[in-house]
Amino acid sequence: MAVKINFYSGVGTVTGANFGLIGEESKFLIDCGLTQGGQEDRMSNYEPFAYNPSEMDFLFITHAHIDHIGRIPKLVKDGFRGVIYSTIATQELAKYMLEDAVNILQGEARREKHEALYEKEDVDLALSLWKSISYHDDFKINNEFSVYLKDAGHILGSCMFEFTHTKTEKKIVFTGDLGNTPTPLLKDTDMVSDADYLVMESVYGDRNHEDKDERKEKLKEVLNRVIKRGGTLVIPVFSLEKTQVLLHELNDMIEADEVPKVPVFLDSPLAIRLTEVYKKEFDNFNEHVRKEIRDGDDIFHFPKLEVTMHQRESESIHNIKGPKIIIAASGMSEGGRIMSHEKRYLPDENNALLFIGFQVAGSLGRAIKEGKKKVKMNGTSVDIKAEIITVNGYSSHKDSDHLLEFVSNSEKTLKKVFVVMGEPKSALFLAQKIRDNLDIDAVHPNTGDSIVLNDL
Repeated sequence: MAVKINFYSGVGTVTGANFGLIGEESKFLIDCGLTQGGQEDRMSNYEPFAYNPSEMDFLFITHAHIDHIGRIPKLVKDGFRGVIYSTIATQELAKYMLEDAVNILQGEARREKHEALYEKEDVDLALSLWKSISYHDDFKINNEFSVYLKDAGHILGSCMFEFTHTKTEKKIVFTGDLGNTPTPLLKDTDMVSDADYLVMESVYGDRNHEDKDERKEKLKEVLNRVIKRGGTLVIPVFSLEKTQVLLHELNDMIEADEVPKVPVFLDSPLAIRLTEVYKKEFDNFNEHVRKEIRDGDDIFHFPKLEVTMHQRESESIHNIKGPKIIIAASGMSEGGRIMSHEKRYLPDENNALLFIGFQVAGSLGRAIKEGKKKVKMNGTSVDIKAEIITVNGYSSHKDSDHLLEFVSNSEKTLKKVFVVMGEPKSALFLAQKIRDNLDIDAVHPNTGDSIVLNDL
């Protein structure tokens, strides 16, 4: 039997990564994430898997974002008992991410009067199946495949999986999400130079980011402008990576007196816990950041920063008069404490809402970003009069030109590129760009496709 790549989900959308690598004696899964967006997208997570989970041998996790790990407990609930592999950092982060997901999904189920996607015991069982592999170590999985982990540079612990077929020595690489190198905190994305087949992301496949210096200057300008007029700046963040990058950047600006020292609130229990993991895993940081730490800088803390772990502390933020900055999850305004802050501050034109992360189609954040003047939040109609600002340069994904550059490193060996994990416009654009510029066969598969690799 020839080797096949199966595209279960994560095609035609940015979220819901779930792919299969099927051989003569191998049944592997790569990622098992939640589909995020509107009501229809969320309900798709409750549908049965396109395979029998109990027949799958291994699950390989590229990184700990919920759109790559969020359906793992359902996979276990439905019968998976294989081994889950990731880096050590991903394993640590996933514990907090999945425990938080349980609470969110159970709250959602109560409001919408249906059964929760999974329970805490499903999370606990999933975590008990988890094992770690280090970067840059060859690991023999079985007689058919070995795997080698490379640093994707996307978030702490993110990796690419290079699967080598033992008989033919052909390499099949699943990139997960690729980092926007150079990143403020992490090491650069490792090069892949000899892939035969590549399954790659395309979140920003059709556009490029702002220059990083321009991004920092824009953030500084926004901070100073909103503070000067006495407003509140509300920043929806993803608890994982975006929060830590933003804290590091604010640390630099505030300690250098580039912006005034005003109260800054990190109002996300999950982000607070994940930041503690980042502090422990500093060996994954780039040399510049490691030097800052060696020189005594607490890179995630600065004057007037307060972390608000408990709900009563969160509610007390509103009693603070004058200019302030509130950093809260979720990053797409789909639940979490950010919604109470948005309800309070969006109706006032003196305030501002700053997006620094991708807003998936169908999400509340996307609607606000695209200019809606009135939205519903938990059944309440909210007028939007605050200034809405977007700074795109904080993306932790490679942009179009750098995705092409990444592919070009394997130009001499690549037989086919599968472009996934992007909205259709973005993925199709990138596939065409690869064909036009590199003369490599690049396709945008459909959900449910099973592609046979005939030379393996």
